[in-house]
Amino acid sequence: MNRVNSLSRRLFIKRSLHLAAGIVLASPLESIAMLTQEPMSFFHNHTGERLEIDYSGEGYTSSTLNKLDNFLRDFRTGEVHPIDPALLNILYNIQQKSGRRGVIEIISGYRSPKTNKLLHSKSSGVAKRSLHMKGRALDIRFTDLKTSDLRDVAISLQQGGVGYYPKSDFVHIDTGRFRTW
Repeated sequence: MNRVNSLSRRLFIKRSLHLAAGIVLASPLESIAMLTQEPMSFFHNHTGERLEIDYSGEGYTSSTLNKLDNFLRDFRTGEVHPIDPALLNILYNIQQKSGRRGVIEIISGYRSPKTNKLLHSKSSGVAKRSLHMKGRALDIRFTDLKTSDLRDVAISLQQGGVGYYPKSDFVHIDTGRFRTW
């Protein structure tokens, strides 16, 4: 066997072992995410903007993250802030577990401290130190999933916080510790 074939073979084996180890160590949902790439469609209820990104469990390009940061900006002030990519992982896991591929409606993404303070002064439902101010929370709906079902799926993942607001018809998800309300 020549040196090129030997190197190619070793590289193939090494990559195969890394992939296999990742699949064995990851949860079933993470394993699926590692092997697939699927579109995620978003609609922002306040700006009317739409965004479609391709999700894969291998991370995101800086271009995709920049588009997402801009899309989820504070629509009241226009301020853009980095969004925690773990939120996308949660959304993807919700899609996988529910079997739904509808549009993800965004009610609230990033909130500047100024916006959060204003909303907190008007509603006890807005946390003073909200994870929205850190780009670690979203208020959402799925077009093809009842919000009560969305809540149940999100809770079953036990990934971050899940808040259910039936009167306003949305679910809050965040990347903090697991808790529900």
